[in-house]
Amino acid sequence: MSRLSFGIAVLLASGGVFAATPEWVARSDAYTQPVLKDTGKYQPEESTELGDESFDTGVADFKPRDYERQLADTEKRLQALRRERAAEKDVKVRQDLDILIDSREKLIASMKLERQYLLNYVNVGELVYGGLRALLDTRNKPARQKLALVRLKRYAGTESGYTPMATLVRARTEERLANKGLIGPYVGEVEEGLNNNATYMNGIEELLKKDGLSGWEADFAALKAQVKAYDEWVRSRILPRARKEVRLPEPVYVNRLVNVGVDITPGQMIERASFDFQEVRDQMQVVAGTIAAQRKLLSPDYRDVMRELKKTSIPADQLLPYYRERLKDIEGIIRAHNLVTLPAREANIRTASPAEAARTPAPFMNPPRMIGNTGEYGEFVIPLANPNAKSKERMDDFDYAAVSWGVTAHEARPGHELQFASMVEQGMSVARARFAFNSANVEGWGLYSEALVLPYMPPEGQLAALQIRLLRMARAMLDPMINTGRMTPEQAKAFLMKEVVLSEPFAQSEVDRYSYRSPGQATAYYYGYVKLRALKTLAEIELGERFNLKAFNDFIIAQGILPPELMKQAVLEDFIPAQKAAK
Repeated sequence: MSRLSFGIAVLLASGGVFAATPEWVARSDAYTQPVLKDTGKYQPEESTELGDESFDTGVADFKPRDYERQLADTEKRLQALRRERAAEKDVKVRQDLDILIDSREKLIASMKLERQYLLNYVNVGELVYGGLRALLDTRNKPARQKLALVRLKRYAGTESGYTPMATLVRARTEERLANKGLIGPYVGEVEEGLNNNATYMNGIEELLKKDGLSGWEADFAALKAQVKAYDEWVRSRILPRARKEVRLPEPVYVNRLVNVGVDITPGQMIERASFDFQEVRDQMQVVAGTIAAQRKLLSPDYRDVMRELKKTSIPADQLLPYYRERLKDIEGIIRAHNLVTLPAREANIRTASPAEAARTPAPFMNPPRMIGNTGEYGEFVIPLANPNAKSKERMDDFDYAAVSWGVTAHEARPGHELQFASMVEQGMSVARARFAFNSANVEGWGLYSEALVLPYMPPEGQLAALQIRLLRMARAMLDPMINTGRMTPEQAKAFLMKEVVLSEPFAQSEVDRYSYRSPGQATAYYYGYVKLRALKTLAEIELGERFNLKAFNDFIIAQGILPPELMKQAVLEDFIPAQKAAK
């Protein structure tokens, strides 16, 4: 999701002022460039999201022997990186080479495991929507947006030398269908993809019209027809092979945990998170009792108090102004209590389109481009509904007054918006910004940010923020419980609605996430948060009265997106000694 690369200079927070790239960063980036090119060769859409314009007209490689070719290239790159690591003398550059080596080792392990066990399902409608949306992003310059017309032609196969994407994906999948030992995709994933593709096609058309491009109509009509035909093939060939049992093979699930930064077993995760779930629920009960007494509510139970808070819904046309005002409140708290350094500019907040909501039915950070950034920043995006809901119940989880405190702290400031903006403004090696990335280090900071602001929120804001934290504990329990067969998605959904007080649409999006959207990823919030809070405690013990919270948080932000173990190393070897020397 979030990646970063720079050439000779980076834009600083003051605006228009440039600083030279440190020599070690330039050396590191030179080692990283071939790895970036490998990514672009097979997944150019991902490179587009990174900001690497050299792949903006490319399309995903589903030509014959795509797996064998990518695996061979990755193994060759890994050997080259190991040789370079052995010869490199600079400590920081060696650390970046370790990051690159680890990323290649994980990619190879993942490719082999999924090839061994799974019949992969590719939703062509979602694939082409993502690839075109990345180019049609309003933050891109018009010349880059126009390249979407080239990618569109190549997706549709209307350019000479290109086969329709739907035809290539179908051919590769047919090859795998012959292996009866492979486990099919989860039936819910396939059905959701089929249901959402009309929304994705409408989303593409709206983006093309919005950007004022011309000459795309025939190519888009061809692509739309191809996606429709592909979906019919999916119904006849993939749905019969889809598995009814949601759980993944254990080696595949454990590998996915590793890839998001979790290095403990599913059983250990369940045990730890179950304990913390009880702790947070007890904290909620204390705060709920205070609110119930103040408001003279009939019930002090946290579930009933949360339902009362949700009644203060904000009309859709007032939601953005409300969140912007809440951000100002939080920024005032941050400055008053010296929590972290803030930039002078305002953060970007907007609501999601229907296609974006279908793809990500919860508040999210749309990161800035991380390669070739010229001042673009991330966007805090708020969906107003979940198109994948199983009922007509309203999603009331993000549009009431109290919840705006925790959501804004997580997605905007001091959370993800500040996290990614710091990377853009300070600059850092591509390896640290792109290949050290995992959900634990990103989402750990988001949840940590909520905790920074929570003591200064009003009681209603505290209760809603604790509810968000409770959800993260629930995720860390339920995701592995579903994927180890200890709970069904239906049971998990009922638990979320009863104990975490989620609406039906949001609870549905949560269990979809654990079941097939991204099994294992939801556990990373909790795990990254635990690691970061433990690291803060360690620094406090080491420094005693010399510990400075703002200095610690600024240091963490300045490291970019480092995995927990590398972040710990940086704190122990750089931050703590520097603080001791400065006092």
